[in-house]
Amino acid sequence: MNSEISYRQAGVDIEAGDRAVERIKELAASTFRREVLKGPGGFGGLFALDLEGYRSPVLVAGCDGVGTKLKIAFALDQHDTVGRDLVAMCVNDVLVQGAEPLFFLDYLAVGRLLPAQVEQIVAGVADGCRRAGCTLLGGETAEMPGFYPPGEYDLAGFTVGIAERERLVDGSSITAGDTVIGLASSGLHSNGYSLARRVLLGSGDSGPGRLEQVPAGWERSLGEELLRPTRIYVAAVKPLFEQYTIHGAAHITGGGLVGNLPRILGPGLQIVLEKGSWPIPPVFELIREAGPVKREEMYRVFNMGIGFALILPPDQAPAVIDDLSAAGVEAWPIGRVTAGESALVFKD
Repeated sequence: MNSEISYRQAGVDIEAGDRAVERIKELAASTFRREVLKGPGGFGGLFALDLEGYRSPVLVAGCDGVGTKLKIAFALDQHDTVGRDLVAMCVNDVLVQGAEPLFFLDYLAVGRLLPAQVEQIVAGVADGCRRAGCTLLGGETAEMPGFYPPGEYDLAGFTVGIAERERLVDGSSITAGDTVIGLASSGLHSNGYSLARRVLLGSGDSGPGRLEQVPAGWERSLGEELLRPTRIYVAAVKPLFEQYTIHGAAHITGGGLVGNLPRILGPGLQIVLEKGSWPIPPVFELIREAGPVKREEMYRVFNMGIGFALILPPDQAPAVIDDLSAAGVEAWPIGRVTAGESALVFKD
């Protein structure tokens, strides 16, 4: 007669899951906005929309993941920043339309649930939510034995924001003569890591190895640079939509400058970017030289130091740049909108 087997013996530890949930509750509570009726722990989070001040409110939703940047976190066994990356990738997307992020939900899938590791990850999510001014309203932690290698996991999430219909920023008012302002990134953010890992670490990046080395002239190790969290632009950019005439915005994510700036242009318009009008962080030159990677490919894959862009009338550009600087975000006029057929043109 076969002996009985438990869920724990099959690889799923319910008690560990319960301990993880208890750790998460406090982290989530630190992000609560006043509209929260019930946070994580039930079957669904409750959020009471406050529509005062809105005539025709529109909900704006975004969903994303962290991608293979997680491989760097695994190699260094450092998990307290990738949650912030996750939030940033979502809230920056809805910010493009001029929306204020309201709440966020995450999905964490692990091979084996380690409560301390989960706490680190969710601490990063909570940190990102606080920076974005949104609530961590709930989420899901799934333990799936045999699905992920030991110590590894995947991370995804989504956010919901709100905007006034008449004030949505959709690029329809962009005209020839507008200025393009580029906002500094904090490095690679969360895109292009498959290429970055291939050229910097080789095909077997299973351990710290070169990640612990400090490249010449750098103040941090390569691993620290590659794990720098994605910048969250909400606090610095959201007030600009109310104070200035912002015709368009873009979050520079997968596809780099080449793939994201043209997404907001109407027919008959192009953007001319002035190369050299902003400083390119050293990590991008390191990747280009280590590949080697063609410059055209670099601009098609990476943000190249520009994590977010605003398009607006040229006479407002100096004041916007000053306001961004006061909010702690460096920015530069990097190009202009012109009539043309090509979506994006680089000018040396």
